[in-house]
Amino acid sequence: MKPIDPRLLRYAPAARRYLAASAVIAIAQTAVTIAFSWLLADGITAVVEGRGADAATMAWLAVIVVARGILLWASEAWGLAAAARAGAQLRAALLAAIGRRGPEWLARRNQAALAVTAGHGLDALDPYFSRYIPQLVLTAVATPVIVGVMWLADWPSGLTAALTLPLIPLFLVLIGLATRGVQRRRLQVLQQLAARFADTVQGLSTLRIFGRERRAVERTRATAEQYRRETMRVLRYSFLSGFALELLSSLAIALIAVAVGFRLLAGDMALGVGLFVLLLAPEAFLPLRQVGVQFHAAAEGVAASEQVFEVLDGDSAPQAMPPGSARHTELSTDSTRIENTSAREAPAGPRAGGMLCVRDLRVRDLPPVSFDAAPGTVTLVEGPSGAGKSSLLAALRGAAPFEGVARLDGVDVRGLDPAAWLAWAGQRPGLLQGSIAANVALGDPQPDADRIRRALDAACASGLDPSAALGVQGAGLSGGQAQRVAVARALYRLGAGAQVLALDEPSSALDADTEAALWSSLRAAADAGTTVLLISHRRTARDIADRIIELGVPA
Repeated sequence: MKPIDPRLLRYAPAARRYLAASAVIAIAQTAVTIAFSWLLADGITAVVEGRGADAATMAWLAVIVVARGILLWASEAWGLAAAARAGAQLRAALLAAIGRRGPEWLARRNQAALAVTAGHGLDALDPYFSRYIPQLVLTAVATPVIVGVMWLADWPSGLTAALTLPLIPLFLVLIGLATRGVQRRRLQVLQQLAARFADTVQGLSTLRIFGRERRAVERTRATAEQYRRETMRVLRYSFLSGFALELLSSLAIALIAVAVGFRLLAGDMALGVGLFVLLLAPEAFLPLRQVGVQFHAAAEGVAASEQVFEVLDGDSAPQAMPPGSARHTELSTDSTRIENTSAREAPAGPRAGGMLCVRDLRVRDLPPVSFDAAPGTVTLVEGPSGAGKSSLLAALRGAAPFEGVARLDGVDVRGLDPAAWLAWAGQRPGLLQGSIAANVALGDPQPDADRIRRALDAACASGLDPSAALGVQGAGLSGGQAQRVAVARALYRLGAGAQVLALDEPSSALDADTEAALWSSLRAAADAGTTVLLISHRRTARDIADRIIELGVPA
């Protein structure tokens, strides 16, 4: 692990300013340390030689003590502020990278682990900024300067310090390699614990029904116990490394002190010089010792930031395919059959856009799909379970990779932001904690109360109070009500510029009357110029369909 990762400076501009401020503070601390040692040695020498304590010297000592305390406070306070800013910048960069990569990339990742990294992991950067970096910068500035001053004052003492100091960085490197692996394992176990706990809570009702809740509890307990062991291992490394560093620095300082003592007894050194060197010797080793101590406190945050950097370094936003670059294929009916079940056609006259053309779209090993969905029409997708109906919508909204061509008004959908053109509701409502209105207007910085009400009415949810509060994952609504709120959210997005309305089994939890009312609303949306793509196994959906796409049916 690098002492200061260049990627941190690149992705978190606040770290660059803090590094410069730390250098300034380190220079001031070095000057204060040298001045304090000189004044204290001079004062003690004056008392020993019978000259008495100088009032001016004592006053300057008091000023320097206060200045040293202020510099220590400024270093830590500035570090905490920089940690907060840098953490926020890294989180923003991580969320932006996830947004650019899209649902497809996110679906292949452990989302609970990402949440732990972006939350608890980056919070652990506080000691890295407030303690580790200041000590690192202070070491780079103060240690060579103090050793140089010791050499000028007494070259044998400076030589001893210069020969023994490199042993500490050597041990720091060895300790860092061991600690890095331990901290990474600890963070990985914490991510596993978070993912397991989230899965257990989400599926608790199913586990309870099948009598498997005790096994889930035992697995969670075993992971928690593993996390405890990894935490204790980190502490053990911390204590052992601290002992090794203290031992090395104490032996080095003892060598200098013994040599100075013998030379003072022999009269080969002045008392003032000897005291000055003895006071500086611990200050030369202190920054290095503190780097080792603070390294362990900062290691968790550094491990988390490295995981963030891996995401940011590998960020590759989906690139739009140039129009015409993909081979235009004719409509294939090898595995897709299109029927006209109604004499209805798209309304005559100019259209506002939303022409969806799909040619030989293939998700994984599913059969290819080809169709056109025009504005003002309802395109119904049918087929047996596993035929690829939901995978089709996942491909269009960027949640699954696909081969072939899918264009909206001539532009490849892989180069478009799904939120800008697609209003979608899946089989899982995906509701969040908050009000019903907040769920319907999700993503709108300025929700429109009238549009929320109209969307709920169109989704056959007029009986729901928009201000009603929901629990986690929409707790407080029945399955049918949650499904209608999800449909209302998709309808609300039509008013925000979405051109295509895609619904996956929107009536699976509805009764016949409510379903009929929902079909009527979808038909009205299509008649108003919307391109409607509907997945449903209900035969009643055919009554509003202009075209039917049957997946998995040979021509």
